Amino acid sequence: MLKRVKRRYLLVAVDCGVKCSSSGFMDAVWGSVSKLFGDHGCSKVGLSLISFDDAGQVAVLRVALAGVESVRTALACVTRVSGKPAAVHVLKVSGTLKSLNTPLQHS
Repeated sequence: MLKRVKRRYLLVAVDCGVKCSSSGFMDAVWGSVSKLFGDHGCSKVGLSLISFDDAGQVAVLRVALAGVESVRTALACVTRVSGKPAAVHVLKVSGTLKSLNTPLQHS
């Protein structure tokens, strides 16, 4: 019997001088994961885009629990999105989408 895959959701902010598209963002993320961890690493992270807000430049990514640290490392290595200088920051990691959508408390 197969085990259920545990997942985590990452709320990330994209710092880019201009608006970037969701496809350009995911190309940059997949490129970074592929460069750092190869094809085998890409298959283990279970990365997928849940939502992307063009206006706020915020995205929600779904990742396998075993691949959270790998994806965080790859996100830190993203320097360009669609050919423009950019940085990606992980704002929050959660086990459910409901808790991820609660407002962030800045201290």
